[in-house]
Amino acid sequence: MRKKTTIRDLAQAADVSVTTVSQILNGKGERFSSATQQHVLKLQKQLNYVPDFNARNLIMKSSQTIGVLVPNIGNPFFSTFIKGIQETARELQYIPLIFGANHDEKIENYYLEKMIERATGGLIIASASITIATIDSILKKNGIPYLLMDQNPIVEGDRVQTNDFSGGELAAQHLLDLGHKHFAVTIPNNPTANLLGRLNGFRYAIERAGLVFAQAVTVIYSPMTKAGGYLATQDVLKSSATGVFAINDEMAIGLYRGMMQNNVRIPTDISIMGYDNIDLDEYVTPKLTTVQQPILAMGEMATRLLVNRIKKPMMTPQKVDLPVSLVVRQSTSAPRN
Repeated sequence: MRKKTTIRDLAQAADVSVTTVSQILNGKGERFSSATQQHVLKLQKQLNYVPDFNARNLIMKSSQTIGVLVPNIGNPFFSTFIKGIQETARELQYIPLIFGANHDEKIENYYLEKMIERATGGLIIASASITIATIDSILKKNGIPYLLMDQNPIVEGDRVQTNDFSGGELAAQHLLDLGHKHFAVTIPNNPTANLLGRLNGFRYAIERAGLVFAQAVTVIYSPMTKAGGYLATQDVLKSSATGVFAINDEMAIGLYRGMMQNNVRIPTDISIMGYDNIDLDEYVTPKLTTVQQPILAMGEMATRLLVNRIKKPMMTPQKVDLPVSLVVRQSTSAPRN
């Protein structure tokens, strides 16, 4: 097996010191002539020299990595969110380390501790189950910068969020404008703060229209997955709802299967809409009406804010609100008389 080229090999080939090579490769070679810099960089390519990661960390005192903790990597929402993180991290020359803990606090704490051991520069936390005690005992104690996403209820620290109340309001108003008067909302047990925001926004629009929420809306509790949506089918059919607001797109897509198996047509017999605007919405039949979150932009912005915090630890808290919007497709229509 061919021996890996070391920084000493590169320095010897360039006839300069190891320090000179290190400074040029780390962007700190201004004091050397342009010819010397170009000579070192040319030889780096010729010899296929790749800096040793751990040694570079010691020199630079930075791992140039960020940790990302999400509840479910398999969820299409988080797949797109992670894509935004990866694109921006690459632009900023950081490497994201992605972890999914499935809401298990023990696993989350394990990943947090391991990321700190590896000198991770900062963390993007999209998990709702991370507590203030965990942040105080693990992150703050070790001086690790972090950024929270909107489903986490902790109010301190940097944050990227969308207006879930407005999103729920948009969903209800769309169904009201179509003429619906009886509704179902599918939502998980123990909903996170952002999901409650959607439900409260939906409630606000229903009551603003002069309807009594408890009489007009049936709230159905089921896991926030495609399987959860499917499992909620019978409860939706038992209600008098003509319009359904699934708290996320995955639940809505699960309802599609349940409705098909019961010979219920969408939107002829029942209107269904979701929340998030994941890419699958364009590939189900009929295409799904939804409330769009700027998922890719959320990942991009979270990465930029975290890198800002890594570079300027004492800066004031950063909070960014991103807009939501209604995307009308073919899964909603006026109710049948």
